[in-house]
Amino acid sequence: MLPRSQWVLLAALAVIGVVSSFSSSYNPYFLDIAVSCGINITLAVSLNLINGYTGQFSLGHAGFMAVGAYVAAMLTTSFGVALLPVLAGQQWLLFALALLAGGLAAAVAGLIVGVPSLRLKGDYLAIVTLGFGEIIRVVLQNIDAVGGPRGLIGIPAYSTLFWAFGLAALVIYVVWAMVNSTHGRGFIAVADDEIAAEAVGINTTRYKIKAFLVGAFFAGLAGGVYAHFKQYIVPQGFGFDRSVEVVVMVILGGVGNTTGVIAAAILLTVLGEWLRQFGDLRMILYSLLIIVLMILRPQGLFTWSLRRRTAS
Repeated sequence: MLPRSQWVLLAALAVIGVVSSFSSSYNPYFLDIAVSCGINITLAVSLNLINGYTGQFSLGHAGFMAVGAYVAAMLTTSFGVALLPVLAGQQWLLFALALLAGGLAAAVAGLIVGVPSLRLKGDYLAIVTLGFGEIIRVVLQNIDAVGGPRGLIGIPAYSTLFWAFGLAALVIYVVWAMVNSTHGRGFIAVADDEIAAEAVGINTTRYKIKAFLVGAFFAGLAGGVYAHFKQYIVPQGFGFDRSVEVVVMVILGGVGNTTGVIAAAILLTVLGEWLRQFGDLRMILYSLLIIVLMILRPQGLFTWSLRRRTAS
């Protein structure tokens, strides 16, 4: 008998599948916003595992997203024609394998940056992860095989509402299951008091690396979905601004608060699109609205969090 949480996940995926079956009749503009919401939910919830539940401060999430996007896109564009006959023409299977490869490549990148740097804390860790994200962007700009600064074009349009929100539902479930398990309480212990956690035998470095691996893996999956929806990606799209945008979603939603982070991801995605009507003033108004929200709700959109519940 499946646990209740798994039934909820299966029900959510079923609803998403039914809704996405009618996506061809949707307005393309609103479909773009909806898919962007799903992608941003995945990015924000996966970063919340690192910044919120484990108490680290990463500014390189866009770098992991870029790795996943380029690896998945290269597999479907450069090797897709050769792989489709082997996979009996099943495009969804090719896309799933490409997403998995992109996620694993991003996880390896997370391991590379995590092992030498996660003994650092606070601002020092933020600077290291920021530098890593910029290194990824500059390297992609100088590789002609992936288009260099011109970007990668001709990516097949495999992403749908089902893929975007199915991935979002999966990352929400995985993060929830991890932090609510007996083993996963170690993430919260590391965030609350790292010295005390080490004193009772918790390997804090291992938990930090694990959080980075899971967070980077789902960021890579989100990048693959993004690439196969936009059908065109450039290194500039995964720069510092993108990382900060995801961090703002986590902070505005409330660190260590999955529900608030989901709401913030949707709010900021829709808000950014609505502000496009103001042209060049869009970014000024966007920044002012974020400042106002942070002043009015410094604890995040919702006050409830797992950490408060366990502390009480």
